[in-house]
Amino acid sequence: MADEQDRRDDQHDPIRARALGSAPVPLSVLDLATVGSGVTAAEALRTTTELARLTERRGFHRFWVAEHHSMPGVASTSPAVILAHLAAHTERIRLGSGGVMLPNHAPLVIAEQFGTLEALAPGRVDLGLGRAPGTDGATAAALRRTERLREGADDFPQQLAELTRFLDDDFPDGHRYARIHAVPGPVQGTVPGGVQSADRPSIWLLGSSGFSARLAGMLGLPFSFAHHFSAANTVPALDLYRETFRPSAALDRPYASIGVSAFAAEDEKEAHRQVLTGALAMIRLRTGRPGLVPTPEEAEAYEFNEIERDFINSWLANVEYGTPDQVREGLDGLIKRTGVDEIKITANAHGRDARLRSYELIADAYDLPTAQTEG
Repeated sequence: MADEQDRRDDQHDPIRARALGSAPVPLSVLDLATVGSGVTAAEALRTTTELARLTERRGFHRFWVAEHHSMPGVASTSPAVILAHLAAHTERIRLGSGGVMLPNHAPLVIAEQFGTLEALAPGRVDLGLGRAPGTDGATAAALRRTERLREGADDFPQQLAELTRFLDDDFPDGHRYARIHAVPGPVQGTVPGGVQSADRPSIWLLGSSGFSARLAGMLGLPFSFAHHFSAANTVPALDLYRETFRPSAALDRPYASIGVSAFAAEDEKEAHRQVLTGALAMIRLRTGRPGLVPTPEEAEAYEFNEIERDFINSWLANVEYGTPDQVREGLDGLIKRTGVDEIKITANAHGRDARLRSYELIADAYDLPTAQTEG
């Protein structure tokens, strides 16, 4: 009975969660709605929906989607739109952005979008925020309608403070935005006859360096680090977050997660075939040739030059892939080295079936429930 009560209490904690099965920490998902060669964006988004439903059944705690732009192989340009769709097709899993790139948007617009999501999926919305553009400089300039991109990143703390006040509807008297309200939001509970939920989206800060780690610590917010593409900075950033953490209304002690590339298959060779597709897509992106995620056959046939081969080896060194037992061993070691409270698994590969199967195998490796039910 005590365990059941603890589980129910954790369901109502917007940030902390309990690990299920034999997992040392809660497992979550970070998805990019990847578009593979020969696959339409509609099919990719259907796979994202299937993945959200699958991971909800298997006891994963969160399902986040990431904002990227001008990348043919990534369909998650509009997290709020995708999350609204996922809210209609899931019941319990927390849904969030991993993240929204705040300098690309007016804070009021994000407060309205995520207030709407909170109304659609009460008590299970996360607002993960980043300060990078999520794209190249030219595209960022088009998004922000300015060439002064550095200003947006430098203004991130002020933008965050403004967004938070819109979400809480607590601008002080005399502020130029004091009479402006994000709707849906708290103002609806203050007007005659108004009733408003006490829940609001949980704010997380995301980062791949020390800036957001320090800011998250100083503000007492949960922090998620992009280990999947900035592994060398993971431990220093997490240490900085913990060292600078100050208790807040959101958290009394630090809570950190990391994004991890992981892929499981029944056979180690097949797992390598699958992760090679994502690695080749990354090479093309990093060399100014963004495209769709190639098929395993295309990746196997590709003739890597020496520089590309070095990149592949370096990239795959930070991907946990192989059989389910190998992936579990790799993830367990990473969790132990970093001391994180939660991991968000991302699987950037070509095929729908292989990606869905990977999450099933990882869930099996950690003895996660075969179906989550209300209790």
